[in-house]
Amino acid sequence: MAANVVTTVHNRDADRCVKIIKQADGTFGFQEFRREPEDVGRWTLVTEVSRTDFITQVQAMAAAQEEVAWLGDQRTAKRPA
Repeated sequence: MAANVVTTVHNRDADRCVKIIKQADGTFGFQEFRREPEDVGRWTLVTEVSRTDFITQVQAMAAAQEEVAWLGDQRTAKRPA
């Protein structure tokens, strides 16, 4: 059984994303991707934390928010009314 993406969060500019993945053994990890104009729309892997086993999806997301600066900033930023 391959890893499955369970959640994807994009930044405001839609040029970065974090994917929370459920691994074959039932644990969770995350991956960060970027997309630049020179990439012709393709996503490039920046960070992969799938070798660290998080028991829950919530733990994986919390670790991603700690590791990925823009994701942590996005979480705490206030949205316009």
